[in-house]
Order: sequence, then C-alpha cells, then structure tokens
Amino acid sequence: MTITADALTAAAHSSKAWPFQEAQRLAKRLPQGKPGGVLFETGYGPSGLPHIGTFQEVLRTTLVRRAYEALTGQPTRLVAFSDDMDGLRKVPDNVPNKDMLAQHMGLPLSRIPNPFGSEHESFAAHNNACLREFLDQFGFEYEFVSSSDCYNSGRFDDALKGVLANFGAIMDIMLPTLGEERRQTYSPVMPVSPTTGAVLQVPIAVVDAAAGIIRFTDEDGSIVEQSALGAMAKCQWKVDWAMRWVALGVDYEMYGKDLTDSGIQSGKIARVLGGHKPEGLIYELFLDAKGEKISKSKGNGLSIDEWLQYGSEESLGLYIFANPKSAKQLHAGVIPKAVDDYWQFRAALPGQDIDKQLGNPVWHLLRANERHDGAQAPGAGDTLPVPFSLLLNLVGVLGAGATREAVWSYLGNYVADADPAAYPALDVLVDKALAYNRDFVAPTLHKRAPVGGEVAALQALDAALAAADPATSAEDLQTIVYEIGKQEAFGFENLRDWFKALYETLLGSEQGPRMGSFIALYGIAPTRQLIAEALTPA
Repeated sequence: MTITADALTAAAHSSKAWPFQEAQRLAKRLPQGKPGGVLFETGYGPSGLPHIGTFQEVLRTTLVRRAYEALTGQPTRLVAFSDDMDGLRKVPDNVPNKDMLAQHMGLPLSRIPNPFGSEHESFAAHNNACLREFLDQFGFEYEFVSSSDCYNSGRFDDALKGVLANFGAIMDIMLPTLGEERRQTYSPVMPVSPTTGAVLQVPIAVVDAAAGIIRFTDEDGSIVEQSALGAMAKCQWKVDWAMRWVALGVDYEMYGKDLTDSGIQSGKIARVLGGHKPEGLIYELFLDAKGEKISKSKGNGLSIDEWLQYGSEESLGLYIFANPKSAKQLHAGVIPKAVDDYWQFRAALPGQDIDKQLGNPVWHLLRANERHDGAQAPGAGDTLPVPFSLLLNLVGVLGAGATREAVWSYLGNYVADADPAAYPALDVLVDKALAYNRDFVAPTLHKRAPVGGEVAALQALDAALAAADPATSAEDLQTIVYEIGKQEAFGFENLRDWFKALYETLLGSEQGPRMGSFIALYGIAPTRQLIAEALTPA
C-alpha cells in the first residue's frame, strides 16, 4: 500500500499512538525544528553496565524522535549522555576488583582505574564503551557525549558560570527540598579536591562568578580558592541535569517516575539559567513477577540477555512499546505472548490504512532504527507460519526428544517447504522455544489421568482421528474436537472444560494451543499415541 507524504503527515497530526502524542506536544514548541536539528537526549550512569532500563529509554525516545520526523519533516539528533564525572559513592555488586574500586571512593568515574582488565583507561571508559557497543548492537542512531569530555573541554564552562552567577537563586530552589542535615553541606557546585581528586560534597563560596572562581574547605582542612572550570568542579545531580539541558540545548528527554521530583527541580533551575525544561514523558518502572520494583542490586528483574535467550529482539521492543505510563511486570512468563503479539501486529500491517498503521506498534518499531525518508510505510509484512505458543507446545510434547531437527521434521506437517533457510525468523524461534521449554515449561509439566466423561470423550476423539485423512486441515480438525466437546453424553458444562481436559491429559499443562492447529502440527498418528498413553492406566 503506497502512502503519500501528505497522507502520512495528516495522519501523524491526528494519531493517538503515544509516540505521536509526544511528538505533537514537541511540535507545538518547535513546529519548524531548529538549526542543527531538534535534540533528543537519553542519560546513562556509568557506575553500572547497560541494562534493560537503558534499552527501553533509548528505544522509546527513538520512537518519539521518528514520530516527530514523520510529523514535521524536520531533522533530529539523539544524544546518549554519560554522566561519567559523577563521584563513585558505592561499589557496584556486579564488577570485579571491588577492593580496588573501594580505594577510589569519591573520585569521578572517569578518573578511576579500570577494574575489568580491558584496554580502556578508566572505569567509566570501559562502561561507556559497553554502552556504545550495546546501542550499536540494536542499530540505534545516536551521538555519544560524556560529562567528563564536556567539563574537561570547557563545553560546560559558560553554563557553569551561569550556575555560579545564579548561585543564590538555585539555593533558594534546592534548600526547601532538603533535610536539615543535608542543608548544612549542600552546594549546587561540588569542587574537585586539588589534593585527592575527589568530588567533594562541601559548601562553597562564589568568589568571582564571571571568572569561575570558588572557595571551599578541602578534605585536609585547608582553605582552597580555585577555578571551578576545566573539570575542577561538577554540579550536583539536579543542577547538573538542568545545566546540561541548557548547555546542550536539549528539546526532549523522558525519564522514570522515580525522577519526577528531580525533573521538577531541574526544570526550575533550567529557567533560572535562561533555558527551559525539555518536553518529555514520565514513564512507569518495571516490576518483577511479584509486582515489586526491579532492583539491580536485588537481581529480581530480567536482563536483556535473558530476554533474548528466550524471545526475539522485536518481541522485547513490542513489550516496551505498550503503555509506557503503566507499570509492567518484567519476567520470563511474558515472553511467549510478546513474541506472538509482535507477529500478529506485523501480519496486520500491510493491509491497514495509514491511520491504523500509525497505531500499530510494528510501524514504529520498524522505523526506529532506520530513517524512512519516503512516505512508504515500513514492514511489507513477513508472517510467522507457526505461533510461538504452538512451537512451545510441540517442544513440550516432544520432551527429551526435542531437538532442532525433530522440531523441523514436525513443522513439515504444518508448513509448506519447511526449511530453516526459507523461514529464518521461525528458525530463530525454534532455538528460543527449546531454551524456554527447558528452563520454564518442562519443569512444570504434569499429565493427569482422564476421569469421568473425559475417558469416553478421548476415545471418541481417537476414533474420529482414526477415520480422518492425514492431510485434514487444522480448521477441520478443530471442528472435530469442537463437536466432540459439545456432545451432552460426555458431561462437559462448557467447551472450556473439554479443552482444559485435553491440555491437562495430553500436554500436561492447564493452558494450551488451539487443538486443531496442534494436531495438524504434531500429526494425527502421534496425537492418537498421546491419547492412547493418556487412556492407559499407570
């Protein structure tokens, strides 16, 4: 379906999809863009390695960025900013050489030796390299900017002078938000000790704002008067965020609900500095399977590597796309549905009109890491011939005999010309189904013996399958199963009870696939063998 540029623009202005809602708000401020491109930013704290929170923030920001481009036709930029001038306050749990790191507490992350043994010169440099490798892996288009480079090069000097010139006004914003004890030591600007190199949380006096000169008491008790410029000082978090917005000219940045107060205070400080708070969305945080907030220190979440072991990158993108203002439970149990939902949305895309396409998550995901300058919507639409959930059922029934080769041999019952080379996406999911079944499904499977009318119903199903042509379609097989379940003689109150009995006696699970599809995939003769095993007393 060919879509004209005018049709795309018109649909973008009325779309209710959240990336377009965000883009529409930004376009009210910058309908014609700005010289150099509208600037989107994401932030990264390099005291830890990139994680799923990093991925979701860059992906969601990119979705809004592409929506703004479609809406306005204006160029954009994305900056991935690393706050590597931050002082180390706590040794992370997931790094080597903790004792060595503990000896450098308080130093900027960019000036701490590298504990990983890699070629990078500092702790931050290693983690920054991991961030870039991480973002490159997923094809994001971005510019990397580090706090240490900005402070060292003087890029932040003018903005830092602005902080010093407005020192009193910033203190008036921040002090009411602090406890009494914290007020006694708080300063918007943290000097770097000339003797130890640590970022100090001590009060300062502004000697000459225009020259950037400050005075403070060093760790050894001596009074020091020095320049705050050239990376000899760093702003406190909320002040640093505001200064960054102003210095870089950030137009859009989203952040998590836990930073709501920080965003409010930083917005006030940005206005004091002569700038403005960027547009942005406040998103909800991920929860674990118990509904508790995910914590890196607790290890109660699901990492990107874990997701990609059991599900596809596209399925993760789809899961992250939906309802960013609603909390989501992030655990292995959500992966199969996310995989199937992605392919359902992708299959629907080519036949949709432009309004529906802009509401289809796959439209956004396919554009995320490519600039589609033409009006043709992406995603001509591959389809997945076998749902991931059905693959899992097949692998579960195969049990110890489940191998890639065995799975593909059964796929030949269901897919014409079944071959991994012809269906690369399906081939990837075969491996993921095997892994998912091994770690999450197989340990929970438990077949029970049929009881009451279930025995006669299974016998009737076996007889019907014995009389069926081996090439009977999935739809016709589903009709056979359906008609047996409706017979009053077997005593099922509703078809749900019949299908539940099939799942529990044949598959060992409380839930399962569309049975006609499963029988077509597994084969009529093997299904009859399952029925025979279920009807044979233990």
